[in-house]
Amino acid sequence: MPHLVILYTGQLDQAVNMTSLCRQLADAMLTVKDEAGKQVFPTGGTRVLAYPAPHYAVADGGAAGIAAGGDGDYAFAYLNVRMGRGRSETTQQRAGETLLAVAQAFFAPLMDKQHVGVTLQIDVGQEVFDAKHSSLHPLFNKA
Repeated sequence: MPHLVILYTGQLDQAVNMTSLCRQLADAMLTVKDEAGKQVFPTGGTRVLAYPAPHYAVADGGAAGIAAGGDGDYAFAYLNVRMGRGRSETTQQRAGETLLAVAQAFFAPLMDKQHVGVTLQIDVGQEVFDAKHSSLHPLFNKA
């Protein structure tokens, strides 16, 4: 962990490069530092995954967008970061602000052309069960 999952309306695939967004967000996660200047998210545990929704309904179906002169095809992206407990509220805020800035910059050109909603949420919680099996972490934990 941490995992950032993006759920988005499928029409965004024709408008933006979601793989690029995933890479930008993962790179940004790796820059977040805590109050002591320590990297917050382990390199080997950072994952960003994006899933398009082929079926969706957003807001009023486009009526307001059409009335405003647009095509009414609203788009939406939900970014959810799940991180383990133990990070300060300041660190959580810093992570959120860092990731939101990346998402805003990424979607800005599209928002100039069509209506897009973006939500970023960070969830921190107690795991009921947490097991990890990975050959990734050893790549980055070499001293």
